[in-house]
Amino acid sequence: MSTPLETGLHNEYIRKQLVQAVFAADYATAAVTAPFSAIDGTLSAIPAGYVPVGYTTDDGITFTSDLSMSDVTSSQSVEPTRSDVESDVLSAQFAPQETNAATVALFEGIALSGTGALPAIGTAWQWDRPSTPVNPFRRLLFIGLDYGDDGGEIYVVKFFPRARLTSKDDEQWARSSETQRPVTFNAYRDSVLNTSCRNWVDGPGWRTLA
Repeated sequence: MSTPLETGLHNEYIRKQLVQAVFAADYATAAVTAPFSAIDGTLSAIPAGYVPVGYTTDDGITFTSDLSMSDVTSSQSVEPTRSDVESDVLSAQFAPQETNAATVALFEGIALSGTGALPAIGTAWQWDRPSTPVNPFRRLLFIGLDYGDDGGEIYVVKFFPRARLTSKDDEQWARSSETQRPVTFNAYRDSVLNTSCRNWVDGPGWRTLA
């Protein structure tokens, strides 16, 4: 008897990230190790030192993996006879819409906390463009939220323990659109966590799928 083509199809497994959040911290801040409650999968409080980026454009967050392969070719084969990963660079692109301490700091290379950090919103801000660019490593926490059929939360979390700004688009001042500070951060391997990106999927709605 043949296997029905519908076998293994689960529309309840199709996920969207209906809401996304980005939090940034200085590299000296403790790494995120347990974003969920082990008991019920609820999202834990965001650790101290992680500053919210706030609203981003409706493009959301784009995670790009730039994969480069090194191929061995042979005269007896039209396909490569061996292929190895030469590089695989993970990056995250997003465009903040708010003018807050996190978005300006990430765009300008300013500390997120401590000496050199911008003061609270509503107080006077001042910073200078340095003669030698400052581009510190950061910790970036990305959280996506979806809902299961029962209404329970399903979270997808990515954590870049050692991220660095590698590209930024134009900061445009115009009547027709909000001021954005689009940035791209590459993920680099953290020597303590021994990874460039740690991923989690959990939440009450996820656990009901068991």
